[in-house]
Amino acid sequence: MSVIDGIKKNAKTAKWVGVLLIIAGFLAIIMPLAAGAAFAKMIGVLLAFGGVMQLLLAFRAGSFGPGLMVFVIGALTLVAGLYMIAQPGVALATLALFLAAYFIVTGITEAVSAFQVKPVEGWGWLMFGGIVSVILGIMIWRQWPLSGAWAVGVLVGIRMLMSGFELMAIGGAAGDVANALD
Repeated sequence: MSVIDGIKKNAKTAKWVGVLLIIAGFLAIIMPLAAGAAFAKMIGVLLAFGGVMQLLLAFRAGSFGPGLMVFVIGALTLVAGLYMIAQPGVALATLALFLAAYFIVTGITEAVSAFQVKPVEGWGWLMFGGIVSVILGIMIWRQWPLSGAWAVGVLVGIRMLMSGFELMAIGGAAGDVANALD
């Protein structure tokens, strides 16, 4: 297989992955609670796994000597992960609060940055993004704890949609370049 054939094949794969991400993103947006709960459970599984690994390290280090703090952190991480798996609704409410704070802080930072680079072309987009981020953060904050039912799933869905469109665009561009070189 030539390099151009490889690019064409991967460009098609990128397009198909993009389409699947768009479908998954759309489903997450129309079913935000299910998507958010799945996301919370996935984070819970990762935390539980990380906690188990830290506990194994603590036992190897001698858990009642130098490894005591590793043991405590590992145990807390494992408990947090198991709790997120068992109670995804509570996890979603907590994640929603974190997202609200994140959006507000990053939005303010973007707005301040926009004023600092104001003569540079595109500063308005930075300001606009900052304002939208602050508004979204306030919306999530004001609707908390109910926002936990929709915010995480919708935002994960939007991110998947954006990733899907990006992959389709990249795959299309790579395919066009490969066809031009062929």
